[in-house]
Amino acid sequence: MNVNLLISYVILGVTLAAPIGPVNSARLDKGIKNGFWHAWIVGTGSMLADAIFMLLIYLGLVQFLNIPIVQIFLWLFGGFVLIYSGIESVMKLNTLDVRSAASKKDSMLSCFLLGFFMSITSPLSILFWLGIYGSILAKTASTFGTNHLLIYSSMIFLGLFLWDLCVAGLTTGLRRFLNEKMLRAISVISGVSLIGFGVYFGIEGILALIG
Repeated sequence: MNVNLLISYVILGVTLAAPIGPVNSARLDKGIKNGFWHAWIVGTGSMLADAIFMLLIYLGLVQFLNIPIVQIFLWLFGGFVLIYSGIESVMKLNTLDVRSAASKKDSMLSCFLLGFFMSITSPLSILFWLGIYGSILAKTASTFGTNHLLIYSSMIFLGLFLWDLCVAGLTTGLRRFLNEKMLRAISVISGVSLIGFGVYFGIEGILALIG
């Protein structure tokens, strides 16, 4: 077992999770509003979706994801989830209160489901995993054989988990330095970002539907 290769796969998992996108926007938004555990649980929901994608690709069931009607559904439903979440984020501006411990928090279940549905319905995530993880599996299998594929895949997932912890910790640290105005600004930016991704998903879905 190549230790350096294992470490490189962990780093790969971190870099796969790091780019700014809907899930990271939601993680920051929920974490800054509610704290560490809410940010972490959004990422946990997302990781469950990632695990499902990895399992499908690992088992060779990617044909299902290539069915046109499935892709159209994912574009449209994913767009709806993102637009709804973005609007909800902006609409809750008047209820935000950094200093009040009694301020109403989002439920852990709703944050988990948000992360899960954002990832499981994201065609970008699907294409990402098909392109990146699929090619990694093929290269690893051809170079090292199939015996250690599951171990190397686990290292990628470990990288995703470490990134989730880092973002959750970052939001917890940021909360200490935020005032009401800064919190509202971040919430607006996050909400608009989610709406933007949602509109993009929706347009792609409509184009695919009429095309």
